[in-house]
Amino acid sequence: MTSRFQGLSKTVLFALCVQPALAQDITYPVVDTMQDTCFDLTGEAIDCPAEGEALYGQDAQYSHTRASYTDQGDSTVLDNNTALVWQKTPTEDRLQYEDALGYCSALELGGRTDWRLPSIKELYSLADNRGELLTPEEGEPTPYIDTSVFDFSYPEGQMAFAGQYWSSTLYVKGPVQNGRNQAAFGFNFADGHIKAYGTGRDFYTGAAVSGGLTGEDGQTPGNFVRCVSGDEGVYGVNAFTDNGDGTVTDTATGLMWQQSDNGERREWADALAYCEALELAGYDDWRLPNSKTLQSIVDYDRTSFPAIDESVFTIFEEGETLDFWTSTTFGDWKNYANAIAFGKALSKAGDQTDYTDWHGAGAQRSSIKTIIGQEMTEDTTCSINACDYNRSDNLVRCVR
Repeated sequence: MTSRFQGLSKTVLFALCVQPALAQDITYPVVDTMQDTCFDLTGEAIDCPAEGEALYGQDAQYSHTRASYTDQGDSTVLDNNTALVWQKTPTEDRLQYEDALGYCSALELGGRTDWRLPSIKELYSLADNRGELLTPEEGEPTPYIDTSVFDFSYPEGQMAFAGQYWSSTLYVKGPVQNGRNQAAFGFNFADGHIKAYGTGRDFYTGAAVSGGLTGEDGQTPGNFVRCVSGDEGVYGVNAFTDNGDGTVTDTATGLMWQQSDNGERREWADALAYCEALELAGYDDWRLPNSKTLQSIVDYDRTSFPAIDESVFTIFEEGETLDFWTSTTFGDWKNYANAIAFGKALSKAGDQTDYTDWHGAGAQRSSIKTIIGQEMTEDTTCSINACDYNRSDNLVRCVR
């Protein structure tokens, strides 16, 4: 029987097979999104609501571990929260996935030789949700990364939104896009999304893909690379404890989670209000998680759906779309809020009539906050590549 891992490098196979030991001893902070403005349902900036008012509980209203970086003066940047050291200036050119792995492992920079491609949770820790991708008519865009310490430039001669960066995290739950492509996750520092990108290999055989959404030689457009140095298998590792009272504690992050959603879909305003009013296990300080907080519990290693540890968490609803709201407003279209896909992240393109798992479970996409007085348009659901499946009512899991 042909393995779907056939053709992968030893580096990739090692990353898939090795599990960090003593996860219960690991602790780290989830870095803040840095979003500092509140917004209404139509995307207008507003004074942040008072407790008890509608739309209270937005990302900007809760303080977390703020991003803190040190430019070390040797082309590297230290994250003072995670202790990870980052390449200050990314690659100028896009690289294929295997080439990206090789590039980082061969890199010598800042007196370090232990560079590697970051995991998707490590890469997402750099996301700065004050970003917005504006058109020339609207003004100057702001990338989703702190450019006071990190170098970033929009690709010349390409779409402004084409700021995708590789992570090392393979998508192991199935093929993406055209039903054959193996993929690895990446984060787009130009438009603020996590999605899975084709590695140029067939998910089932490991052989190069020909035709479809890749070139005839099996090559994909590739992504940019920003390498990381530091302890592997620390940031992003979970250590869940079932508290036996309807809550789950992640001792790695210190966050307590609502163990089960109640199966009800809500628009964004109702999602915020639901968590603010929740009383569970003797606690009444629950809130809707921000993007990074919710992404911290995604299980990217699980080979089946949903992308969450079902030994401790429950998702009542069954089906393909299991998007959960976050409290973070999406920078590009502020009448949308970020959502994390724990089921398939659906989209379609070209002559496709059915939606497919285009972006992968564990992707961070965005959903319209409400359809009352608004409508979803191709401008906000479609890119030049594909049209996302979108709905205004998503699931909710609260955190404290």
